[in-house]
Amino acid sequence: MNKLIYKIGLGLAIALMLCLFPMPYGYYTLVRFASMIIFGCMAYGFYKEEKMPFCIIAGSLALLFQPFVKIVLGRAMWNIVDVIVAIGLVILWYINGK
Repeated sequence: MNKLIYKIGLGLAIALMLCLFPMPYGYYTLVRFASMIIFGCMAYGFYKEEKMPFCIIAGSLALLFQPFVKIVLGRAMWNIVDVIVAIGLVILWYINGK
C-alpha cells in the first residue's frame, strides 16, 4: 500500500487524540467522516495486497466511525476507542510507513 496513506493515518491518530478534549460537535463529525474515508481507503489497499485480517479491521473501523448512522457508545467509551485506534495507527505507521 502507498506509504502516503500511513502518513495520513498518523494525522488521523492525532485528530483522534484531540477528541479527548472538549471540542465543538462539528469537529467530532469531521473526524468521523475523515476516519470513514481513510479506513475505507486502507481497507481497499489491504484487500489489493491480500491482507484480509487488516482489510476486515479497517473496513469495520470505517463502519464504526461513519457519521451517517450514529453508533452511540457514550463519551467514555468513545474516548477509549479513539485512544486504541490512534495507538494502532501509530504502530501501523511505525512498522510500514517510515
